[in-house]
Amino acid sequence: MLQDSKAKRTYDAIVIGSGASGGWAAKELTEKGLKTLVLERGRMVRHIEDYPTASKAPWEFEFRGAVPIEKRSGLGAANWKREETMHWALAEDEQPYIEEKPFRWFRGYHVGGKSLLWARGTQRWSDFDFEGPARDGYAVDWPIRYKDMEPWYSYVETFVGFAGSRDGLDVLPDQIVQRGFELSCVEQYYKEKLKEMYGSERHLVQGRCAHISPIPSRFTWTREDPNASVKTCATEVVFMEVIFRPMPLPCLGLKRRVT
Repeated sequence: MLQDSKAKRTYDAIVIGSGASGGWAAKELTEKGLKTLVLERGRMVRHIEDYPTASKAPWEFEFRGAVPIEKRSGLGAANWKREETMHWALAEDEQPYIEEKPFRWFRGYHVGGKSLLWARGTQRWSDFDFEGPARDGYAVDWPIRYKDMEPWYSYVETFVGFAGSRDGLDVLPDQIVQRGFELSCVEQYYKEKLKEMYGSERHLVQGRCAHISPIPSRFTWTREDPNASVKTCATEVVFMEVIFRPMPLPCLGLKRRVT
C-alpha cells in the first residue's frame, strides 16, 4: 500500500506555475510522455464558464469597460483596471509586496496566469533587437541571434495560431500567420498616403497577434442533412464589406456579401 502510494506521488517532472512559461513547459513534457505535476498557487479556471466577459461587446458594460474609482479601491494595478478583466483582479492585501520604486505590473493568481491577461502582441524580434546592447553600448549582449530563434518562433506560431501580415521587412521578420484583419477605411487611406509620400522609407504594419482571424473567403463548409440525400454547401456567408465614399469622408456602413 505504501509503495503504491509513493508510485502515485512520484513524477518525472514538476512544473511550478501554470502561466505562459509553465503552461508551455507542461505541454512539452506531457507530449513527450513524461508524468508531470503542475503546481499553481491560484484558483482553478474552467474553460468557457470562467470567462464571463469574453463574448461581451463594449456597449454591454456600464461604462464601456471603464471602472469607477470606488470599484478600483484596494486592487493591485487599479489605475488601468478594466471591467472586462476585473474578475482576474487581485486584492492588494491578499499577497502584499514592498514597492521601493513605482513599478507598473499586475499579477495573475489563477490557472493560466498572465497568459489570460496579456495583450497578445506576437511580433518576432529581429537581429536589430538582439544586437541592440552590443550596438548601443548598454547592458550585456544577447548570446543568441535571430537565426537561433527562428525555428522556435515557427514552432510556437504553428501551434498557437497568429493573425497578421507578411511585410518583408528586415526589422520585423515575417511569421507563420493566418490572414490578418482588414484595415479600416481610415487605416487604408493612411497606408496609401504613407506610401505616396515616403515610398519604401515608411510603413504601416498591422500588429500581429495571437488571435484567430476570419475564415478565408475561399473556405467552404458542408452540412449533412440527415433527412436529405445531398449535402448543403455555403461560401462567404459571414463576411462583410465596408461601404465608404472617397476619403476624407467617413465610412457609411456595412454590407453583407452575398454569393
